[in-house]
Formats: sequence, structure tokens, C-alpha cells
Amino acid sequence: METLKILWMNWRDIKNPDAGGAEVFTHEVAKRLAAQGHQVTLFTSEFPGSKRKEIMDGVEVIRSGGKYTVYLNAKTQYRRVFSREDYDLVIDEINTRPFLTPRFVRKEKIVGLIHQLAGEYWFYETPFPINYIGYHYLEKRWLRPYVAVPMVTVSESTRTDLKELGFMKVCVVTQGLSVTPLPSLPEKEEKPTLIFIGRLRRAKLPDHAIKAYESVSRDIPETRLWIVGDGYLFDTLKNHAPPGVKFFGKVTNEAKLDLLKRAHLMLMPGIREGWGLVVTEANAMGTPVIAYDVPGLRDSVRDGMTGRLVSAGDISGIAREALHLIVDRRQREILATNALSWSRNFSWNRTAREFMECITSAI
Repeated sequence: METLKILWMNWRDIKNPDAGGAEVFTHEVAKRLAAQGHQVTLFTSEFPGSKRKEIMDGVEVIRSGGKYTVYLNAKTQYRRVFSREDYDLVIDEINTRPFLTPRFVRKEKIVGLIHQLAGEYWFYETPFPINYIGYHYLEKRWLRPYVAVPMVTVSESTRTDLKELGFMKVCVVTQGLSVTPLPSLPEKEEKPTLIFIGRLRRAKLPDHAIKAYESVSRDIPETRLWIVGDGYLFDTLKNHAPPGVKFFGKVTNEAKLDLLKRAHLMLMPGIREGWGLVVTEANAMGTPVIAYDVPGLRDSVRDGMTGRLVSAGDISGIAREALHLIVDRRQREILATNALSWSRNFSWNRTAREFMECITSAI
């Protein structure tokens, strides 16, 4: 196979304190491409204590600019330096705001990568009137230059969203998994235990998980809820949480998997996801997921097979399904067994292989 010289642009890298699932995807795929002999350079933003340049798992990482200035710096760096490097491919990873590479890179060299549209995030994470401008105008305007650019995404939900915006070429790759699924169902906590994992911000709806737990605990008082993650809502949620809710903050990956393994059910409210990597991680630990039926989560949760989907915003629906599965141990274990089996379909090697197939067919 012919090797490629690849320039990958993303606003964050895996070492960034604010890195999320998109950065895990970028790192896991990029390092596998590098291991196959491709030359991969990741251009990304700086953060406190970061190095301007370093090699991570065979990938050259170049950092310049902050959360917002990285986009302008990418354009400047490309025109001054990267354009002379004769890259075969530029991967433009879009996290709400794109790098707008079609304006300064030859389009036949570009492949876009987008995990999800921002959509309703504008109303949860930005103030008025930015939320209305972003939702109704800005995101569509930012994406317009890409409609003829080949795009890669991680779910059929996002493919549908992109097609509705007029995108012509959208390739879906299977999401990866960083943990080996357990060989069999693990022992769970003695008391019914629910878990929420995610950034504690409005768009993730951690308050919905807490309200659903409150409802369940009225019928089964010994039920507990574990909240894993950090964010600007941490103190507010913790200060107003009912008894039985334990906040762990940000934990190591090993601690997260141990908690998932011991919990009976994971609650995953939220307004939308690209896929929801933590859903597959929960499944790999033998834990079914109850989630809102929204883009991304309707792809990662197989309703009635690996978990349950309820209508978006239906807190009582999450509580009802959780209560039912706590009481009905047999049904819960059927879902857990299916979830564990389903998780074995995912690996970063598969993702990298499919990603390479997408980009080679595009160029």
C-alpha cells in the first residue's frame, strides 16, 4: 500500500485537559496510521504546560494558538510552512467550528471529519443572542464550504444530518473501543447502583440523571447514584444533590472502568452525541445503558437489546426504565449479556482500517 503524508488539524489533542471522545478517536486512529508507515502530523492548540512540538506514538504534534486562535494559526502556518511540505491529504476535524480549509487548501486534498453537529448545543452552552445566531445561521454558514468535500463520521445519525445539509459524500466508520470487553458478566454492587459519566455541563443533562434517580429512590430507597466527571456544574449539582448521590469528579480510565463494571445501569441523558464512546465502554463492562433517543445515542444503544431508549427530555421515562430493570434482574442480565456481546464488535484497529478505506477512496 502506498504511504501517505497526512496533515491532521484538530482543536485539541489527547493531552489537552479538555480532551474528549473526539480526541480519543483522533489519537487512536492517527497512531495506527503512523504505525502503518504513513507520515502523520497533527496541528492543534496549546494548553498550559504543553510542548510546542513533540512526537506522540509516532505522530508529530505541532501546537500553536489557543482554543479560538488555533484556527487562524492553522491558516497562517499552512500558507507559510505546510503548503511547501507537499502533503497528500489534509484532514479537517470539525468540532462545531471548522478550520475552513477549503478556503486555503486545494479541495482535492481535503477530507473532513465530523463527529456530530452542534445543533441544540447552541441553546444549552451559549447565551442569547449567540445561541439563535449559531443554531439558525452560523453552523450552516461554517459548513457550507464543505458540501462537496468528502466527509467521515461515526454514526448514521450524523450522516443523516449532513445529508440534510446537502453534503454529497459522507462515509461512516465504526467507533472504536479502548478496553477489552470482559469475558463474562461481572459481580455487581450489592445495592442497586446507577451511574452517570460525562462532563458536568448543561448539554449533558446530568441534572436529568439526578432527577431520575430521585424518582427511583422513592420506590427503592437503597438505590445509589454515582456521578463521574467534572465541569462547571460540579459544585451546583453536588451542593443540591439528594442523599445517595456520590460525586467522584474526574477519575482515571482504570477507575472509570471499575465503576462501570460494578454499576447495574448507566444513565445517559443528553441532547445529542456523535456516538457516545462511554456507552460502548459501559457495554464492555457488562452494563446496559438507558439513554435519550437522540442522534448518536440511538446508534450506540440498541433499544431493547443492549439498553433502553426513551424520548428526549423524558426524565420519568428514564426513571421508569431504571426502576423496571432494577426489579427485573433477569431482564437486566439479558440486556447486560447482549451489551457485552455487542461491545466485542468494536476496536480501534477496525476503526483505523475503515477510516483508511474512506480517505483512500476519497482521494
